[in-house]
Amino acid sequence: MSLALPAFEPLSQALLALVIAAMLLDLVLGDPAWLPHPVVGIGRVIARLERAWNHWPAADRRRHGRWLTVLVVGGTWSITWSLLAALAWASPWLAVVTELGLLATTLAAKGLAQAARAVAEPLTRGDMAAARQALAMIVGRDTATLDESELARGAVETVAENTVDGITAPLFWALLGGAPLALAYKATNTLDSMVGYRNPRFEDFGRASARLDDAVNWLPARLTVLSLWLAAWLIPGSRLAGALATTRREAPRHPSPNAGWPEAMVANLMGVRLGGLNHYAGRPSPRATLGTPQETLTAGHIERAITYMHGAWLVFLLLATPLVLLREWLI
Repeated sequence: MSLALPAFEPLSQALLALVIAAMLLDLVLGDPAWLPHPVVGIGRVIARLERAWNHWPAADRRRHGRWLTVLVVGGTWSITWSLLAALAWASPWLAVVTELGLLATTLAAKGLAQAARAVAEPLTRGDMAAARQALAMIVGRDTATLDESELARGAVETVAENTVDGITAPLFWALLGGAPLALAYKATNTLDSMVGYRNPRFEDFGRASARLDDAVNWLPARLTVLSLWLAAWLIPGSRLAGALATTRREAPRHPSPNAGWPEAMVANLMGVRLGGLNHYAGRPSPRATLGTPQETLTAGHIERAITYMHGAWLVFLLLATPLVLLREWLI
């Protein structure tokens, strides 16, 4: 049965139609600044609990970190499910519209493309200062001295990695459990982005959150690589020869068990090199390189990364459709 509405069973045609509608809604509206966003509320809860709980000895911080993960993820699922169940009792159509809106908030295709183009457009004009400022809005690395190639690398890596976090993984969990499970995924992702760091402050407290985020992204990241590769067959200039094998070899070099997969695939499809040396607060942070550099990264590669991003989610949904039809035929 559905996690939200009786009509929306996991991998059902009704839920697939709702997820596709949410994807289209995100492409049209994105995340309007005037509209309250669930992730903002989730972030505030995380910040408050972190301030209250993250000041104990290491063992206690690990325990409180586990409780943080359970409460935030479980609470997000429970509140969303309860809201939709209450609305379904009052008005099924109101519940459908609400679930559609909630699903759209878990997706970030339009916002991701806009953020990347905010780097590409000034970079194309030669306005390095504006491009550096725009990149600083979406990455944690130092951007003040980056040249065109490094600015383009930062934007391309952001698009590649967030194709999973911001689009295909939410789609994956939405197809399995509607808005409650999609928002629980976003809660997991938000936890990792806020407390899942390997530093003295969060090494113990954020361990559970980081491990859960790795687990829930494991399969979506690899399905996204397949989707990127299949989409590339229809994108002119894609370097398909050996892309799958090279990605499979290079992806484990990345410090994240998941982020390296889409980054490596995009690098190989475009014939560029991603990864390398970043600086954070002035401190060098070397990363393994991904891809064979046959081209120098430029602003134009940012737009190509956006094209691959759109191709990936489209193929992802196209692959899901026959699975849904087969499931319902068998049942």
